[in-house]
Amino acid sequence: MSQKLFVSADEVAKRAGVSRSAVSRAFTPGASVSASTRQKVVQAAEELGYHVNHLARGLMRNESGIVCLIVSDVATPYRSALLRELTLQLQSAGKVAMLVNTDRSDGSVDRALQQAIRYRADASIIMSGLPDKSIAQLCLRSGQRLVLINRDDDQPGPLRINLDDTEAAQRVVTAFLRAGCRRLAFANSDAGTPSLMAREMGFVAAAKAQGSDVTVERYGSTGYESGKVLAQRLLTRSERPDAVFCATDLLACGFMDAARHQFSISVPESLSIVGFDDIEQASWSSYELTTFAQPVAAIANEAVQWLSAEPSGDLDQTSKRLHAELVWRGSVRAG
Repeated sequence: MSQKLFVSADEVAKRAGVSRSAVSRAFTPGASVSASTRQKVVQAAEELGYHVNHLARGLMRNESGIVCLIVSDVATPYRSALLRELTLQLQSAGKVAMLVNTDRSDGSVDRALQQAIRYRADASIIMSGLPDKSIAQLCLRSGQRLVLINRDDDQPGPLRINLDDTEAAQRVVTAFLRAGCRRLAFANSDAGTPSLMAREMGFVAAAKAQGSDVTVERYGSTGYESGKVLAQRLLTRSERPDAVFCATDLLACGFMDAARHQFSISVPESLSIVGFDDIEQASWSSYELTTFAQPVAAIANEAVQWLSAEPSGDLDQTSKRLHAELVWRGSVRAG
């Protein structure tokens, strides 16, 4: 015989010798119930293994506490770190995270999101620039509150959280020029997300303002193997770059390994490299990568605070632009 999984409030009321409504009041913060009644209810609940059905209680208030995390590239170090911070802060705020993986483009994302909507998810956080804008529109049409991280969607209603990628790119140009580098390059993927393109365009514009040209190379997904291919493309040119800004740390790690092991180029003596994200691997002694730290705790805090606050009713877009701190290590030569 299968074991019963859930104990009802009626069973607790019967064990405690109180009414069903007394059980509800005993587990509702601020509700009117005597200390003796509360004690009897709590004791009966512990004996029976009763847990409050927060989903049913929330639906009575037209809210479930469920927040969808819509994300691609879940396995990458930066995305994993952001997921960890978001889930921790959502749990601390009394909310439940539901993950929707958007790596596939075969309709599974829409189906997963429709399922989340049927569970009455209150909100969604879209964590990358890859998911189609129709996903954000679906969230808004279903009445969800929406947070967009590193995206450029322009529909009214969501909270947009972006980094100042242009300012970061300008700092890299300054660092390279002060180090005596003159042949600058930017290594990017083909993903074309708003944050990656903002870094690229900001770097090219800042270099041009200083009288320097930039060689731009794009290839593949935003991962380690693409970094190796980008290095092969840039370092086989007749005029090799002596400084490369990689759009992410994973690209930078692949680029650096190819430069050292396939081309016997010394970093940073002959080639300076800067990445972006400050993933754990960037600090490893084999890389010592100078990079920009994504403020994952601040990103998560902005998102969760906004979702936890009462809606203002103002559909004007709310934007937060955060600063990425430059972390100096050993991949840029002194200057």
